Amino acid sequence: MRVLIVTKIFPNAADPLSSPFNRQQFAALGRLCEVEVLAAIPWFPGTRLFRRWSAAGRLTGVPDRDVIDGLPVRHPRFLFLPKVGHALTGALYTASLAPLVLRHHRRVDVVLGSWAYPDGVAAVALGALLGVPSVVKVHGTDINVVAEMAGPRLSLRLALPRAARVVAVSSPLADEVARIGVPRERIEVVPNGVDGALFHPRERAAARAMLQCNKDGRLVLYVGRLEPSKGVLDLLDAFARLAPAHPDLSLVLVGAGTAEDECRERAARIGAQVRLVGARPLAEIPVWMAASDLVTLPSWNEGSPNALLEAIACGRPVVATRVGGIPELVTGPVLGELVPPRSPEALAAALVRVAYGEHAPEPIAAAARGGWDESAAHLYDVLRAAREGAA
Repeated sequence: MRVLIVTKIFPNAADPLSSPFNRQQFAALGRLCEVEVLAAIPWFPGTRLFRRWSAAGRLTGVPDRDVIDGLPVRHPRFLFLPKVGHALTGALYTASLAPLVLRHHRRVDVVLGSWAYPDGVAAVALGALLGVPSVVKVHGTDINVVAEMAGPRLSLRLALPRAARVVAVSSPLADEVARIGVPRERIEVVPNGVDGALFHPRERAAARAMLQCNKDGRLVLYVGRLEPSKGVLDLLDAFARLAPAHPDLSLVLVGAGTAEDECRERAARIGAQVRLVGARPLAEIPVWMAASDLVTLPSWNEGSPNALLEAIACGRPVVATRVGGIPELVTGPVLGELVPPRSPEALAAALVRVAYGEHAPEPIAAAARGGWDESAAHLYDVLRAAREGAA
């Protein structure tokens, strides 16, 4: 089976840490079938001149072709109108990729779009151009946030029901897809996996020594993008409330994003109990998790966040918000606590309870999900069913 993947959330030479879940799943899928990735890069006239202020500008040096985790990857540019063109993005994305995709005529069995808009909308149209079925994989924010915008929602209501299958990473996300108009029989839940070779229980003291962390005290860890919607500012508000009464408690933020400057300003006001270490390589994340006493993710919306899956595999309890697919992951008190989103007060109280509680890593790790090979095998079955259903 030959699969053409269309997505704008994939690593590249300028941003090698982007979307590791797609890289891991698609690399495993590539061991089961023939896979080519079109990882599109946004472009607009004068992009290079805006490198200091625009994410698109910082991607101008990405090569047209690459090999990532054994996968052949092309980075076509798509016309993007920053700030004002969101409703047009689906059409512009599709038109930009169409000439390249048409070269794959008779060389592709299934087109897979990863991210609902514009990738999924484009995948449906491009699959029709090639005369092959399309499958759309949705992740969380693309359905919970982007699909609520008027232009994207109309495009998704027209496109997603035409896909042969829609893959969701959690059951609540599948429910949202059904509300958009996709028949239930064409929605499949394919959970993300965890790399068990990386994410497993490790000795806390050794991890702290490796990272040059304080060997004593309690450590709260956040891993993810530094964006308001990830609740990272709520987390800093919560920590500011509890830090004076708990001088042995520290907070480490791993990641980067648009709220990084504001996070640094708030961290400076709190003092040395808060550290921002920036984005770190995937192989370093389990060491940070081992060094921690708990991992927190206070997002406003989610699909099925891999940071929590990986924390559980590392044997660390979590404090997270009761949104999206998170309640499917944190199923009992041994795994941690869930709190309402946008509530620094509730978050602060839960952080203290879990940080100073007793949590044995082995029972927590026993609740870990399967690996990426298992996740990719499930996705492969969905793609094959789409191909056979169209035959």
